[in-house]
Amino acid sequence: MFPSLAGMSDLPDDWHAWREQEDLARYDERFRRLAESGRNPHGEADLVASYAPVRVLDGGCGTGRVAIELARRGIGVLGVDADPDMITAARAKAPELEWVTADLADLDRPERFDVVVLAGNVVAYIAPERRARAVAACIAHLAPGGRLVAGFRLRPGWPTPDDHDRWCAAAGAVPEDRFATWERDPYAAGDYVVSVHRRDQGAAAT
Repeated sequence: MFPSLAGMSDLPDDWHAWREQEDLARYDERFRRLAESGRNPHGEADLVASYAPVRVLDGGCGTGRVAIELARRGIGVLGVDADPDMITAARAKAPELEWVTADLADLDRPERFDVVVLAGNVVAYIAPERRARAVAACIAHLAPGGRLVAGFRLRPGWPTPDDHDRWCAAAGAVPEDRFATWERDPYAAGDYVVSVHRRDQGAAAT
């Protein structure tokens, strides 16, 4: 099992419920088995890489799967997660990359990124009262014209696409695409969405 959750009391109940039942080795093994079965475990990295970014922020990076794959493709990447155990696991796998333990709502880095990717229900696992602030912080870390790419499941009590659109609009990003999968399947309905928002080209890179 994961180590103690002490020190992560600010994370929401849904996150703690998942963390308490998830095994770290099993979590990573799941994607290795996908690759061995001939399926692509890197749909998130494929979509992000299609935008030809030079620098990517992987928010809620977990144990580093997406960030490590992006780095393997020659893309500069910073991994951020509020869970120190996840960051420890990511750093153990790729010590040459930069990994930061931080709450996205409080993120304040000097860099500006071509893409900020939020995969794996990151928005949903942020405490409800901090979701809008976290989305705004991610957009603030985009270069003008940069993209926020967020994938999350739709379930009761979790953000809706309209919620996410509203938070992005308030932070100066407009909707560009919406998919049902990371492989760009069109979104009509369903229980998973990948939303792409683009920061205003005229926005100052503050």
